[in-house]
Amino acid sequence: MKTNLSKTEAKEKIDKFFERTSFTSEEMRKIKRLAMKFRIRLKEKRKRFCKKCLSQLKGKLRISKEYKVIECEKCGFRNRFKIN
Repeated sequence: MKTNLSKTEAKEKIDKFFERTSFTSEEMRKIKRLAMKFRIRLKEKRKRFCKKCLSQLKGKLRISKEYKVIECEKCGFRNRFKIN
C-alpha cells in the first residue's frame, strides 16, 4: 500500500537523502522521481550525481572560463556546469 506524502514531507525526505555521503543509482532514481512528482527543484544538489547514469559523480575535473566539466567515472559522460 502506498503512503501519501505532502510536498513538505517529500522535500524533507529529499534533503535527508542528500545529507548522506554515498548512494546508489537506484536510490537516486527514486529520489529524482519523487522530486519530479512534487515539482521540487534540486538546484545545487544536481551537481552530486551524473545526469546520464544517476550514479554518484566522481571522476576527472576540468575547468575552463565558462564551464566546469566532470567526466563520470562509471559511464564516461561529461557533465557540464556553468560557472557564475
